[in-house]
Amino acid sequence: MKKILLLVLITGALQAAQAQTKTTEKLDEKTEGTSLYFYKNTLRMLNQKDDPQFDEMIKDIEKIRFLMIDRNDEKFSEADYKNLKQDYTKKESFEEIANGRYEGKNFSIYVREASGKVKGTIIMASDSSNVYVLDILGKIALDKAQSLFKMIDDNSDVARKIKREMDHDN
Repeated sequence: MKKILLLVLITGALQAAQAQTKTTEKLDEKTEGTSLYFYKNTLRMLNQKDDPQFDEMIKDIEKIRFLMIDRNDEKFSEADYKNLKQDYTKKESFEEIANGRYEGKNFSIYVREASGKVKGTIIMASDSSNVYVLDILGKIALDKAQSLFKMIDDNSDVARKIKREMDHDN
């Protein structure tokens, strides 16, 4: 099952897909961090325990772009992080709806609505060593956002290994 999961993650990472936002696309082009796509089917495969709550959590998500940026390698400062937040709110018309702390990380959650419906969600997290961006096409219940981040963060070791392998092959 782990081989299937790794294959799905590699396939998702290699697929050419357009970012949900220009800000995320620009950040990905500017940095050498890990960038992965998770589509609905990929997310379902991560639910190896067939947890109905997990399926409910991802039901309104079409795809996720996950960026993980090493602050030290990229010299990504607090000012850069603040500017990134401003780009989402001012250039992309996202509205901050929540912020807080979870397991030593600062979180901010942003949504963009059109015609009264949530069309996109950004979950940003940072700690002293990394910046994480989940650019979600679709929506997630606010009380489930940290659970989604935790699931992807728990799988970030796989993401790091994929990136190392891809860098090694080039």
